[in-house]
Amino acid sequence: MTAEIITVGDEILIGQIVDTNSAWMAQKLNAIGVGVVQITSVHDDLHEITQAFKLASERSAIVLITGGLGPTRDDITKKALCHYFETDLVLNISVLDNVYALLNKRNIPVGKSNELQAWVPKNCTVIQNINGTAPAMWFEKSGVIYVSMPGVPFEMKGIMEAFVLPEIVRKFSLPSIIHKTLMVVNIPESILSNMLNDFENNLPPHIKLAYLPHLNTVRLRLSGKSDQQKKLEKDLREKVFELRQIVKENIASEGDKNLAETIGENLRKRKQTLATAESCTGGYIAHLITSIPGSSEYYLGSVVSYANQIKEEQLKVSRSIIHKHGAVSEAVVVKMAEGLRKTFKSDYAIATSGIAGPGGGTLKKPVGTVWICVESEGGSFTRKFMFQGSRLQIIERSALTALEMLRRLMNDFPID
Repeated sequence: MTAEIITVGDEILIGQIVDTNSAWMAQKLNAIGVGVVQITSVHDDLHEITQAFKLASERSAIVLITGGLGPTRDDITKKALCHYFETDLVLNISVLDNVYALLNKRNIPVGKSNELQAWVPKNCTVIQNINGTAPAMWFEKSGVIYVSMPGVPFEMKGIMEAFVLPEIVRKFSLPSIIHKTLMVVNIPESILSNMLNDFENNLPPHIKLAYLPHLNTVRLRLSGKSDQQKKLEKDLREKVFELRQIVKENIASEGDKNLAETIGENLRKRKQTLATAESCTGGYIAHLITSIPGSSEYYLGSVVSYANQIKEEQLKVSRSIIHKHGAVSEAVVVKMAEGLRKTFKSDYAIATSGIAGPGGGTLKKPVGTVWICVESEGGSFTRKFMFQGSRLQIIERSALTALEMLRRLMNDFPID
């Protein structure tokens, strides 16, 4: 069973808003066994909208439409629906009652534009919108289901979860679709692909492998589809095990967990603590760590030592070491980590110092030069990196690399 999502509105096509609706809908559809074959965005034009309906019906059994249902003149989805389904708008009293009840509850006067929301195509099944004034509309034509919903995210989600998804499940016998995701670090996508060539060639037809690269990580997603859920679960467990044997310690986590979550879980289980001293990353590592709920259990804090004065006063890095080696050096990040761990009395410390650019580089230390130190009671590991990209990319790569070094130190994995 396949579906297509159509979003209507110039605001998406000119980049004024980001289409988060489609991503959410695709996840929900996938979870019930409906695969999304295409997502289409179309501007506010009657011909273009109806053409999108026609093309979608040729590809999929379910067409979900969002947007263009407001009371303003540029919202023309209902006109397009009437044109496509060869019908007219009629006043729906139950929708009108809902409009009045909702606006009265919010102490908003009902105007003519609000009443227009109660005019719907004659041959649709109305789905009431408990969160807004624009109803959703369900159509069926030549074996294809069309559902037009408001573009406001929380209104669309309410309609999807209360009515659309349950009705799709009721009407169709759907297969199981299961995804297993592994996050791989420190292996570029091209090398990883070569490593997994034989593994991919031996995958059964109902399981596929996808590569999702991002900065220093590649997520491997195994996707399985079958009418036999238990067998599919077993097959995927076996394939995940095979992947782990090939990629080994470079697998940082399973599922949607990121590096910060993985490290946080390990620290919590061990009842250990972490602190960070950040120069070039400017608090970005702290941001990643504290984005995880409950991180206060193991994360003590950070010193953003952008200025040499802070390195000296707060982290006890001697001025002579900075003058001799420069702020971006192995000697300085080691002393930053030592001073931090001593001050915070943490089990682990991360220290970074580098040149994120776009200026500040030299022939000896060009933009992208970053030193990272991770330290524990058992010792420290320090590495120099040459990162490429924009200022933000260099900061992000530095932060993710620092977290990966810490993960390896915690698990006694070699740090290359």
